[in-house]
Amino acid sequence: MRRAGLGDGAPTGNYGYTNSGYSVYEEENERLTESLRTKVSAIKSLSIEIGTEVKNQNKLLSEMDNDFDSATGLLGATMGRLRRLSRGSQTKLLCYMMLFALFVFFVTYWIIKLR
Repeated sequence: MRRAGLGDGAPTGNYGYTNSGYSVYEEENERLTESLRTKVSAIKSLSIEIGTEVKNQNKLLSEMDNDFDSATGLLGATMGRLRRLSRGSQTKLLCYMMLFALFVFFVTYWIIKLR
């Protein structure tokens, strides 16, 4: 009589799922699904934040690249002027250096005299 669900067997209407543990597995499956859903949501938000940070860093690198390009241009122009100055006559360069040294000497003398 147990087979027919009569007597002291499984209660009628649930087809023996409670006794077989089906609802326990279903609840555990739902719990694990919800846990997985929250983890996927966290990973999604983290990947979006990483993407935003990467975009910001790429923008910063692009700006730095532009700044370095302009500095390279400025240094190249300065080096060109120095080459032109060094190709000129050495007496002209020596005269400029002597005038600069004389100027520094007089400024230093004037500062010491005022004290």
